[in-house]
Amino acid sequence: MEKGLIHIYCGNGKGKTTAAVGLAARCAGSGGDVLFFQFLKDNTSSEREILKKIDRVTLLDGLSKVKFSFAMNESEMQQAKRFYTEKMEEIIKESEKYRLLVMDEIIAAANKGFIDEDRLVEFLKNKPYMLEVVLTGRNPSERLVDIADYVSEIKKIKHPFDKGIKARKGIEF
Repeated sequence: MEKGLIHIYCGNGKGKTTAAVGLAARCAGSGGDVLFFQFLKDNTSSEREILKKIDRVTLLDGLSKVKFSFAMNESEMQQAKRFYTEKMEEIIKESEKYRLLVMDEIIAAANKGFIDEDRLVEFLKNKPYMLEVVLTGRNPSERLVDIADYVSEIKKIKHPFDKGIKARKGIEF
């Protein structure tokens, strides 16, 4: 089988998670097994409902309630860091069983210090040979960009949020 590559979907536009979900569906549709985890999101995003129904997709649960990092107190920050660090180790351990690993918003988790980017880079450099990996989030570090095989930037030209329109279920979450 072919060597798995590393994808980054980044930028300030809408569609990073949507692209990752699409690739997960494509991989599962071709017979590949997918491991999917969302950092910094609770378990309520609508894409989870359809991913749960795809036999070849393993969807790991995140924290049940997630605040924006700027709204967290120190205790909540430490709890989140422990949770995401442990989850990252679980993902690394389990990754050899899969064709595709999606780590949605892991770039934000690294940027906010919820996971150790050095550990992430080490994993990416030594990942299972056939494992394809997707990382999403804004502002990837130069190290992550350098190690990636694909870097796709989703640029916001216009967004309804700028007009005060709130996120809509089934479209933005």
